[in-house]
Amino acid sequence: MNSVIKGAGYILVHTPDMVIHNGTTQTTERVVNPESEYLKELPSHLRSYEDVLAYWPNQTYIGNVTPAQLAEQGSTWVELKCPVTDRHGKYGEIMPQEEFLLLMQICDCFDVVKLDKDFVAAHKAAILEHPLFDESITSRLHDGVELSEIEHFVNEEGAEGLYDHDKLVGCVKRAHDIDHNLSAHVMHENLVSKASSVLALLHGIKNAGIDKAEIEYVIDCCEEACGDMNQRGGGNFAKAAAEIAGLAHATGSDTRGFCAGPAHAIVEAASLVAAGTYKTVAVTAGGCTAKLGMNGKDHVKKGLPILEDMLGGFCVIISQNDGVNPVIDLSILGRHTVGTGSAPQAVIGALVADPLARVGLKITDIDKYSPEMQNPDITKPAGAGDVPLANYKMIAALAVKNGDLDRKEMPNFLTEHGLVGWAPTQGHIPSGVPFIGPARDEMLAGELNTAMIIGKGSLFLGRMTNLFDGVSFVIRKNSGEVDEGGVSTEKVKKLIADSFRQFAATLAADDE
Repeated sequence: MNSVIKGAGYILVHTPDMVIHNGTTQTTERVVNPESEYLKELPSHLRSYEDVLAYWPNQTYIGNVTPAQLAEQGSTWVELKCPVTDRHGKYGEIMPQEEFLLLMQICDCFDVVKLDKDFVAAHKAAILEHPLFDESITSRLHDGVELSEIEHFVNEEGAEGLYDHDKLVGCVKRAHDIDHNLSAHVMHENLVSKASSVLALLHGIKNAGIDKAEIEYVIDCCEEACGDMNQRGGGNFAKAAAEIAGLAHATGSDTRGFCAGPAHAIVEAASLVAAGTYKTVAVTAGGCTAKLGMNGKDHVKKGLPILEDMLGGFCVIISQNDGVNPVIDLSILGRHTVGTGSAPQAVIGALVADPLARVGLKITDIDKYSPEMQNPDITKPAGAGDVPLANYKMIAALAVKNGDLDRKEMPNFLTEHGLVGWAPTQGHIPSGVPFIGPARDEMLAGELNTAMIIGKGSLFLGRMTNLFDGVSFVIRKNSGEVDEGGVSTEKVKKLIADSFRQFAATLAADDE
């Protein structure tokens, strides 16, 4: 039995002030070189909300532009203006910073988020009018406090400031006096991830066309960790986000695997559904403040805007086979094992060629591949090149080596089986999953038969192992055949009757 992709949600949050105050490139620079030219120039390179709405990759991420339409514009879009500038898209939305700060306060369960009462009053209406926020969510919003109280927490008690247009409008307090795991910095980081995950969850459920009560399990696969000094990664972002989103019938847990985390989580969710453990599972992940402005120095040096000013989030709803939605084929799973090694050819072999060969398929039999879908506008100026293109070249080279492709056909392979990158640099967000929503749409429209989602991760960043990591899975257009989820009472009675008849016939034969 296989499971299907019932729907997907993709959200972005424009957070220019968090670039300055929370991105690790900037916070590190402020410690090492507080008078640097970079920090002085940075504010003039921040984009407006209108700018981010008119950016082609952003509109692709939320579903107003298809990956094919994006590819028609070339491979760099920073100088272009997208004709579609809507906040809301087919998959989700691009939320402005002001509303997101109020959403953070809504997601706060321990009174650590304080917002200026005038700031809340100015933006409360937008929260109340949000189409996905019901009364159970909006009733959690407080009216705010005096700015002087916020200034005290920031100046005297080490709270993390919340800013809008470089003006202090709130703060996140520490949740413990001496526990570093509950410091203001960590609480801010985790509440940002939780709030953006809640937004993605709500869009994913809406797009799947299901009731919240149908979600039985939630898996969070972001790159953060919550806990205290006794269990620093104890977690359950999943259940925390489910609570705010109103998923009263769900439980959940967290899966971590650096950038490969989402692919691991989707395989786990698909397996749980296929096994009958749960009927419907949501895989979700919020954004990561540390990666805001990560390549900012290179962008500013080249006269570009800060393109890493967006938090990203996604949600995929996985359910029992309905004969309609695309199937996650659990018979074709790629695994980077402990013994695989880190050579690029070995990695692509383990994740792409090997799982296909096990079921008698060639590399060219998969219509589209979705590996690390990093936006080249972000990575190329930083010297990292076009990451998706590099992956496709490796896949094509392996196809040639295996005899699946003629060398002269490699350029065509890159365009026919590849995609341009459009995801924000949020670590786990680009790793394969941005294409799940578009792939589902194309399969439902009869335009695509198969897609391979590839997640890759750098485990050595945690200083526990030098190993690389990766996992892949294939999505197929549904054949229309629904898996039998059980046996009817009539069939059970017939099976029992047949067994008795067979047993009686055996006794009769023995007597003879």
